[in-house]
Amino acid sequence: MRLRIVHQTRYRYNKEVHFGPHRLVLRPREGHDLRVESMEVRIEPAAQLTWSRDVFGNSVATVEFEEPAEEMLIESNVLIVRMSPVTKRKAALREGVTPWPPVYDPLEQVAVKSYQKPSYPKDADVVSKWLENFRIKKPDYAEDVARNLNEFIYDELRYIRREEKGVLTPAQTLERGGGSCRDLATLLLEAARSLGVAARFASGYLECQAAVLGEASTHAWAEIYLPGRGWEGYDPSIGEETTSRHVVTGVSNHPRGVMPVSGSFFGKASAFEEMLIAVTVRPEAP
Repeated sequence: MRLRIVHQTRYRYNKEVHFGPHRLVLRPREGHDLRVESMEVRIEPAAQLTWSRDVFGNSVATVEFEEPAEEMLIESNVLIVRMSPVTKRKAALREGVTPWPPVYDPLEQVAVKSYQKPSYPKDADVVSKWLENFRIKKPDYAEDVARNLNEFIYDELRYIRREEKGVLTPAQTLERGGGSCRDLATLLLEAARSLGVAARFASGYLECQAAVLGEASTHAWAEIYLPGRGWEGYDPSIGEETTSRHVVTGVSNHPRGVMPVSGSFFGKASAFEEMLIAVTVRPEAP
């Protein structure tokens, strides 16, 4: 499977402004199941682009702008190749099960602990109270707990498309009765951690009808670490496990760590007019 992903972010201002460094987490994470065949990044106004790898293994680009402008454009055009369908791997793994609660290998525990610590400790009591309504259908297996928790969030809360920047805290999402994909993913992240399971935030793209039409934006979900199985993705926005339709660009122990585009400008806040995002994900012939 080959996919063409075009991600365009445009900022507009009512006067020329100077831009500070920007951080981009746009390159899909490569591995045994995915390869980046080509990638081009177009930036306006003129800028210098430098690539590095962060502590989570994400490919991160730093943009240094060379001149002021009234408009800034960042466009990523990437072609990826899926080398092994995720769904087939998941089907094979279902033959094995992980006892509940999961016991992590001593060699992994130091790393795992950073993914068990709440990102929003002030909301811990609210999340624990909410989880009292969560019933584990098959408490013997960690896979079922993770799957049921993901479905529980999907059943209990509404998906709400939000244009505002940032992520709602778990308490805010529960109070509103729903949130965006990144808000629901953050709630799943904290809910899993409150049960003692290692979890991380994942950002990327979802191949869907809106993405085919170029009307989508980036997507977010959570990944849960299960001993012997590794990181497994769960998407509370659709109530399903992740499949080959999900393309990861960044993972982090906190939602802020994988914002697709982040940075600043110098000038009055009133200079900012709008931000426009368009994402297209389309299959491409071999």
